[in-house]
Amino acid sequence: MQTLFDAIVIGAGPAGSTLAIVLARAGWSVALVEKRRFPRRKVCGECLASSNLSILDALGIGQAYRAAAGPELRRLALLRGDGQMLADLPPGGVEGRRWGRALGRESLDTLLRDQAAAAGVVVLQPWVVQAVEGGPGDWHIGARAVESNTLLTLHAPVAVAANGSWEALPSGARRRPRRRGADLLAFKANFRGALQGEGLLSVLALDGGYGGMVLADGGITTVACCVRRDRLEACRREWPGLRAGEAVERWLRQSCRGLREALATAHREGPWLAAGPLDPGIRLRADDAMFRVGNAAGEAHPLIGEGMSMALQSAWLLGTQLLERSAGKARPRDGWADASWQHEVAVRYVSAWRRRFAPRLRLAAAFAHACMRPAGSAVVVGAARLWPGLLTHGARWSGKTREIIPGARVVAQGTNTDHGAPQGLTKEHP
Repeated sequence: MQTLFDAIVIGAGPAGSTLAIVLARAGWSVALVEKRRFPRRKVCGECLASSNLSILDALGIGQAYRAAAGPELRRLALLRGDGQMLADLPPGGVEGRRWGRALGRESLDTLLRDQAAAAGVVVLQPWVVQAVEGGPGDWHIGARAVESNTLLTLHAPVAVAANGSWEALPSGARRRPRRRGADLLAFKANFRGALQGEGLLSVLALDGGYGGMVLADGGITTVACCVRRDRLEACRREWPGLRAGEAVERWLRQSCRGLREALATAHREGPWLAAGPLDPGIRLRADDAMFRVGNAAGEAHPLIGEGMSMALQSAWLLGTQLLERSAGKARPRDGWADASWQHEVAVRYVSAWRRRFAPRLRLAAAFAHACMRPAGSAVVVGAARLWPGLLTHGARWSGKTREIIPGARVVAQGTNTDHGAPQGLTKEHP
């Protein structure tokens, strides 16, 4: 089995698979290591803003995504207690890519992984990373096949962490802080037969948490929420004997009239999923030994639904930087992709990442903390009543309509008309 690569990407979620496709289309040899079997469900709201559709088109899965995803998301509802505020979601600026949609991670992740394999990426799945040694220019990644216990050491000058935020790599294990009442724990469940409106994205402002509800693919309504640990403990005291997710569901139905009415005719498919505690914030640094994308780079409060956007867009940013800085050079493993070169790439990437995502993280944190406090959510709802366009502008400020490839047009898959650009895109010149 091949063990020498130009790049090793750890994690085959939206960020890892996107980066692997971009590099492989440019001629790099890429290994993509994923420890879970697909398809798999994830604790995720599953909404993808219109700003990402150009990336999906460039990756070659845009048509498949549109065929599988739920209805176009055109309206936003803020639900608090018995109240509801409605607003329009802002459209994107490109015809055919104006509206976001929702697609289950079991479908999206599989589409991206399969496209990576079709692009020539060597997909190791399910394989567990057991050792990370070496450094920029000379990485040694020890991996074990889950099903056969086969051991391999992969070698590459470039390595990228695209793993989940609470799944630390062997070389980067970090000690969890002590349990706190303010810890946010994430929950998600799917419901069939719900009365959630088509094209409506519902945001839940809760006392001790926040959440969202959306009609996704296959007629499934997804309910996802983040709950403070102290609120969860109160739920479990109120409904003893129930599993954590079931207690959270009771609380949601009791607390939010809009959700209660939407789920009145619904039945849950499968158990509640849980994860956490969440750790929102920026983890990316210019002096990181390994490149980072997706949640490994930084995580926003999921209230504004930008997690998958940040995954796809951060991978595209890093891929663009790696290819632009390597234009005209031989393969990375021929010796030039050393620590000095990678540091130059990292400085550019981190700067671009912070410009694009740091404002989103700040906005998401402010909105999340306001929504999960009674006084704060009352202010948000009151302001939305006085200024009906506030929610629409808030969605725009969160980056939902800002494409990452401005001034670019999608061209036929498999061509590369601009040296150093990912295949599938070419810059438009005035």
